[in-house]
Amino acid sequence: MTKAWIQNRKREYYYRKAKAENYRSRATYKLSQAATKYHFIRLGDVVVDLGAAPGGWIQAARKIVGKKGFVLGVDLDPIAPFPQEYIRTIVADMTEPEMVQQILDFLPRKADVVLSDASPNISGVWEVDQARQIDLATQALKIALNILGDSGSFFVKVFEGGMLPAFMKTVEKHFADVKIIKPKASRAKSSEMYLLAMNLKPNDRFRE
Repeated sequence: MTKAWIQNRKREYYYRKAKAENYRSRATYKLSQAATKYHFIRLGDVVVDLGAAPGGWIQAARKIVGKKGFVLGVDLDPIAPFPQEYIRTIVADMTEPEMVQQILDFLPRKADVVLSDASPNISGVWEVDQARQIDLATQALKIALNILGDSGSFFVKVFEGGMLPAFMKTVEKHFADVKIIKPKASRAKSSEMYLLAMNLKPNDRFRE
């Protein structure tokens, strides 16, 4: 990363806002804005955050679910602990086959919401990067379909491009309401978008 890039980031509004408000990441505002507009996270919900480090989305979800809710963060990298008893974090690989059971063992009940802001290592080759992002989103979907309760919701990062429509069609098979959104906190020039899927269809679970 160049010095110019770093300086531009420090000047960027949501980066400075996150620092001032003691959030771990500017990404906190992406989830907060989306959840405020579409109400897919509610007081008392059980939320699972895949690719959760450094914990910005955990902070956003925590404020909504409150003490009667539960938030589990999952990432390959350790996440600095939270003092609240209703927040747990684990170091784990979301692509591993045992991930579903490992998550379920931590939850008080089936999840109401599954989030994923996971990103691939960017190669700079657009076709490769989009394919890697769709792979991560697909893996997150598989987990979601196995840990969500009835009428659950799924919120996942995607990249704009040719592979997105097919992924969206796959998600539409399982959820009644599916849309693509771009929160104000997402950088305007970024190809980053989010797919929001609400109301998991009854008895609909992933099948290999």
